[in-house]
Amino acid sequence: MAFEKVKRSDNYSEWYNNLVKDADLAEHAAVKGCMIIKPYGYAIWEKMQQQLDKMFKETGHSNAYFPLLIPKSFFEKEEKNAAGFAKECAVVTHYRLKVDENRKIIVDPEAKLEEELIIRPTSEAIIWNTYRSWIQSYRDLPILLNQWANVMRWEMRTRLFLRTSEFLWQEGHTAHATSEEALIETKQMLDIYAEFAETFLGVPVVKGVKTPNETFAGAIETYCIEGLMQDGKALQMGTSHFLGQNFAKAFDVKFQTKEGKLEYVWATSWGVSTRLMGALIMAHSDDEGLVLPPNLAPHQIVIVPIYRTDEEKENVETAAKEIKKKLEANNISVKLDNRDTHKPGFKFAEWELKGVPLRIGIGPRDIQNGTVELARRDTKEKSITSIDGIENTAKVLLNDIQTSIFNRAKVFRDNNIREVNTWEEFQKVLEEKAGFISAHWDGTDITEEKIKQLTKATIRCIPINNPQEEGKCILTGNPSKQRVLFAKAY
Repeated sequence: MAFEKVKRSDNYSEWYNNLVKDADLAEHAAVKGCMIIKPYGYAIWEKMQQQLDKMFKETGHSNAYFPLLIPKSFFEKEEKNAAGFAKECAVVTHYRLKVDENRKIIVDPEAKLEEELIIRPTSEAIIWNTYRSWIQSYRDLPILLNQWANVMRWEMRTRLFLRTSEFLWQEGHTAHATSEEALIETKQMLDIYAEFAETFLGVPVVKGVKTPNETFAGAIETYCIEGLMQDGKALQMGTSHFLGQNFAKAFDVKFQTKEGKLEYVWATSWGVSTRLMGALIMAHSDDEGLVLPPNLAPHQIVIVPIYRTDEEKENVETAAKEIKKKLEANNISVKLDNRDTHKPGFKFAEWELKGVPLRIGIGPRDIQNGTVELARRDTKEKSITSIDGIENTAKVLLNDIQTSIFNRAKVFRDNNIREVNTWEEFQKVLEEKAGFISAHWDGTDITEEKIKQLTKATIRCIPINNPQEEGKCILTGNPSKQRVLFAKAY
């Protein structure tokens, strides 16, 4: 069961693809570009959902659901948004199939829709069309909604979790009376994403603002969190958009102020997706398989009984079940692997591959001694500990594993942020070391695009609270007042 097909250091892309499949997380679907999320992978996504949902609701948000299909006319009302997603849109043109004279299934030409429907790439259009009937007065504001949904973006180059034609996500859509309220909301949601990424995923992130070139289609500003994967490439892990009044104007959503005036509503939208699964895998895992942070692991602990005879089996499993009860009484999720179809060595390798943070091995001699063997997934350290008080020992270890995983990723990230001041330095670091590159940029779209064409590196973000610093653009030599973060990215 060892994960040995390819080493991470030899071929990162192949290592990632193999790991996703071998750890039973996902596989390619019959529809090109789509994926099947398998039960173990979906269990991790569910834990992400549960935690994020809790954080959203703690800040006053409620869940709703809007249709998958969007009338084309709705989508066209906000021109920038329509143009931004046009190349990725899947379009529904007919509503019925039929059997022809040769008994083949064909699209019924008589069942053509009067208006074509877009399978949602994002939901701003249909949600703001709905808000028009919900909002009349300042008393109707704010609206703080989120939906858990799937979206379709017809991608040409796909990779499981990181970029697929259909993916799962949440998308928040809020409406406010003032720009100040909307900006506070935009930044608050970015902070929630950053807290979730660091506290639960164990991935340190940079919070920043996207350049105008990289801003969400239809937004005034896009805020983002950027993580660094173990191959030195960046990954955009979440975005929060200040939409201004663009969608309110496109869909004529006005409200009466306290003073009796009519004004357009201010808006935000924000989202994270199953791309977070890719971040989780790439930020921590190794050549033996997944390394899961305890806060998101479907099973925080696996117990593997070890025995030779039927009598030993009965005694060991009885003890294992008692340990399981103790741990579960302390809100620790536990898997007792008492399958008699596989040997302990196979089970050890399987659960190592699946990234279970802590393994407990227990056999007849352990019962005699009142001890068990503990094995950490992150450091592979093993120790012998007393069964008495195992729940407290486990709690301490799980907390330490969570902290250790984050700290290790943070050290890697911090060691891979490099300042450069010349074009030659920039190219050299990008080629030899990768990671984030902190460099001056003259602030123009033309220069940003030229750097991207020449190197495939993009400006990941302008960090929040970025210090002002006089300098010269690495490409043009034109004046610059601050550094930005460049990287090659997924």
